[in-house]
Amino acid sequence: MAQDAKASAPPILDRSVAYSLRVVKLYRELEKDSVGRVFGKQLLRSGTSIGANLHEGQAAQSRPDFIAKLHIAFKEARESAYWLRLISEANLISASRLKPLRDETSELIKILSSILLATKRGLKSK
Repeated sequence: MAQDAKASAPPILDRSVAYSLRVVKLYRELEKDSVGRVFGKQLLRSGTSIGANLHEGQAAQSRPDFIAKLHIAFKEARESAYWLRLISEANLISASRLKPLRDETSELIKILSSILLATKRGLKSK
């Protein structure tokens, strides 16, 4: 039964979990430095919040509730992009090592934006 539920889950949910795990791994590296620890905690909060809000949105009570949860996930993704930029520009982790995670963050922002726009259009057309 649990496998059936996973198989039918939107791919963005699995992607958000994988993203969260990558953020956790990065945080573990950052916590060795005092500035890294501060930036890392912020990234840990925003980066894991993306998936939490996406998953919560799956149980939304209404379309506006779903939009609200996805909008929070979208904002958290943008915040994560900010913290990753600071981590890179502060030379806490090399830009080349952060590039794949920064790229995935940009992709998540685009995906969430598309979902939000499509859902809002669907709400207006009803």
